[in-house]
Amino acid sequence: MDIASGLQLKRIFLETRLPEALEPLQRLAHNIWWSWNPRAQDLFEELRPEGLEAHGYNPVRLLDSLNAQDIRRLAQDEVFLAKLQEVDRDFQTYLQAKPSEDLPLVAYFSMEYGLHFSLRLYSGGLGILAGDYLKQASDSNVRMVGVGLLYRYGYFQQSISLYGDQINEYPAQEFSKLPIRPVRMPNGERYQIQVLIEDRPVMAKVWELPVGRIPLYLLDTELEENAPQDRSLTHQLYGGDSEHRLKQEILLGVGGVRLLETLGITPDVFHCNEGHAAFLGLERLRSIRHRTGLSLEATREVVRASSLFTTHTPVPAGHDKFPDGLLDRYLGRYVQDLGISRDEFLAMGKMHPDDPNEQFSMSHLAIRLSQEVNGVSRLHGAVSRAMFQDLYPGFAAEELHISHVTNSVHYPSWIARSWRKLFQEQFGPQFEHDQSNPEYWRRIQRLSSDWIFELRQNLKAKLLTYIRRQLQTDLTRRGEKPAVIFEMLNGIDDRALVVGFARRFATYKRAHLLFSNLERLADLVNQPGRPVLFVFAGKAHPADQGGQALIRDIVQISKMPEFIGKVIFLEGYNMEMAKHLVQGVDVWLNTPTRPLEASGTSGMKATLNGVINFSVLDGWWDEGYRADAGWALPKEATYEDHQLQDELDAETIYNILENEIVPTYFDRDEAGVPKKWIGYVRNTIAEIAPRFTMKRMLDDYFRQFYLPLHERSQKLHQDHYALANTLVQWKKEMLEFWPAVQVLEQQVWNEQAPTHPSGQPLEATIRLFIGEIEPGHLGMEVVFFGLDEAGLLVPRLVKEMDRSLPAKGEIAFSCQIEPEFSGVFEYGFRLYARHEMLPHRQDFHLVAWI
Repeated sequence: MDIASGLQLKRIFLETRLPEALEPLQRLAHNIWWSWNPRAQDLFEELRPEGLEAHGYNPVRLLDSLNAQDIRRLAQDEVFLAKLQEVDRDFQTYLQAKPSEDLPLVAYFSMEYGLHFSLRLYSGGLGILAGDYLKQASDSNVRMVGVGLLYRYGYFQQSISLYGDQINEYPAQEFSKLPIRPVRMPNGERYQIQVLIEDRPVMAKVWELPVGRIPLYLLDTELEENAPQDRSLTHQLYGGDSEHRLKQEILLGVGGVRLLETLGITPDVFHCNEGHAAFLGLERLRSIRHRTGLSLEATREVVRASSLFTTHTPVPAGHDKFPDGLLDRYLGRYVQDLGISRDEFLAMGKMHPDDPNEQFSMSHLAIRLSQEVNGVSRLHGAVSRAMFQDLYPGFAAEELHISHVTNSVHYPSWIARSWRKLFQEQFGPQFEHDQSNPEYWRRIQRLSSDWIFELRQNLKAKLLTYIRRQLQTDLTRRGEKPAVIFEMLNGIDDRALVVGFARRFATYKRAHLLFSNLERLADLVNQPGRPVLFVFAGKAHPADQGGQALIRDIVQISKMPEFIGKVIFLEGYNMEMAKHLVQGVDVWLNTPTRPLEASGTSGMKATLNGVINFSVLDGWWDEGYRADAGWALPKEATYEDHQLQDELDAETIYNILENEIVPTYFDRDEAGVPKKWIGYVRNTIAEIAPRFTMKRMLDDYFRQFYLPLHERSQKLHQDHYALANTLVQWKKEMLEFWPAVQVLEQQVWNEQAPTHPSGQPLEATIRLFIGEIEPGHLGMEVVFFGLDEAGLLVPRLVKEMDRSLPAKGEIAFSCQIEPEFSGVFEYGFRLYARHEMLPHRQDFHLVAWI
């Protein structure tokens, strides 16, 4: 044996092995279900004196910290074992419930998932929405599978310097300490998938993260056989440049479909959550063509019939776009394997395929390969129709098939325990299974104001304790002077009206509005007997210098004598902090630039907890606002100049705070209860909360999209895709015969007259030569347009015209209209192609205006 004088060490992994009686702890820790089950959380809190918080709220890490003495103590604690058995029994019953086989299996693709603070797979609202969605899919016991990427470093963690600068930190996640498991073949080998990137194969491991009953499969390229640049593909969420983003999106879309095929999973519906995963449509085209031998056109019909695209972005610049050269470099061979030309491929993501300066849009690709498209609020649906109108020439934005499902939040994940306990007692045992039913929530009106106020005050006290603890830790770490720390902590008044503002610090969120007039703000927060506290939190993207400057300004303002303890910025915003804030503040403030808030969900979480919203009428609040349950800034901008609009909105915010919100909160009865304020709380819970539960959102997706998509998709699959082939042939014939259509005769009401008397019918007949076209495959409608408030033409009347067949190869359309409106209008006659199997008019937007 060789003996060395220097230090030589070998590594051994000592794995925590639990006795059989404690084995359920491992099962519970390795399914994120525990995070929305209070009794499971309590079990983990009992394992060690320091509880979950000391271990990053991660039960897997907590279990690994148990020593032999801890294990013996727990194994001999009969009370603890009884609790464990009861929770495990509930968990097993939950898992064993079988979903209805009548429901379609939905594959949900998303670049990020916000499931829990301990899993850094998210950056913000998009990911948290996706996480909430899978949780509700589990609770509702539907058939769903999630697909995403497993990030080694995730999104950055935030700390703040002494001078208010944001510091971006990327600590590595220890996969052995996460509730994930490698997916293995029957022989024990790990499943891997391969994608082609820049003409080289890139391998990815497959992990499973159980979300209750729903499996979430995640791809990870950290493999020795991959090149270094490919191993880093799954290191950071939204890290790197446009080129890196393209490679990640190839992995998610193409690799995600191959993952499902490798595991033998055959979804009925594919849901693309934002454009990041749009390449899934391409991979489905390739896979189905190779498997069935269908033509490209027929395959496209099959793919579209089972695809839904959800857009979350309200401005064109926010959609991912890539230059032709980058696509050629990374997808050139893939496109060849797809069996289409370069021009055909580029046309899927462009308005003008021949324009090399126009970049390839992932959203355009997703739209062209999806039968259905939706925005994430009523207002965002309208914004999306206008944004994508150019894809559908011949139709007004209001006529497009693009719909909306308003985002929502997972009730068990965001409701405070005290509220949940109260609701269970007052609303009945069926409430959580039917949580979108407003009749349950309206029972809050029966409860006394004293009771509700006490509950809200207790939640605020809990929040203020959390804030003081966080501040002391963070300010000490920054090296802040003890006197400043002492003054800031003591300046927090327990009696204060607490206003929360916590979200991504993008400049369009306008966190600066409140600080437009520091003198007026100082008067507001320092009123004798009416203390007000503003709490800010949020991250700015590492590349967003404007957002980081806002954070720096707020941190500096918070140290000014008139604002110390009155304005606070909490660093390290995450899901755990968000829970404390949306449960504990009195008012939730949101001030986005109109109409850039696609939806927003933080205010919904606050609403569940009786927190009153004060926001611009944008996104979800345009639907949720009630005058007796919150406050609002107008939906329409007054000025085109953004600076002037900001000044107006800032003044409006000050006025509403000074004259309505603060006086209402501090107007107390003899018992010290703000009766009018509690009325706002009651109405918030009774009338707003039930409309924004994830149960409602999931039900909407099934009713509006999943079930109709599945029904039509099944029809296209029958008899070896006979209907898909028939539809393709019909479209080809229509395109071939369409140019031959001619107007033979046109008799329209007296077009030469300058006016037409109201009350008198308008009559028109248009006779066409249609050649080989089947008359039943044509329709015509008369459309009247008027100007809206913005001066844009919008449809005021759309009327289908009657058909007749005067001779072979001809068709006549006629109408008689008795207008019930007056004014100046534009009108035209729209000829369009029709077929009973078209899901909507824009599926084959072959139109001509006469």
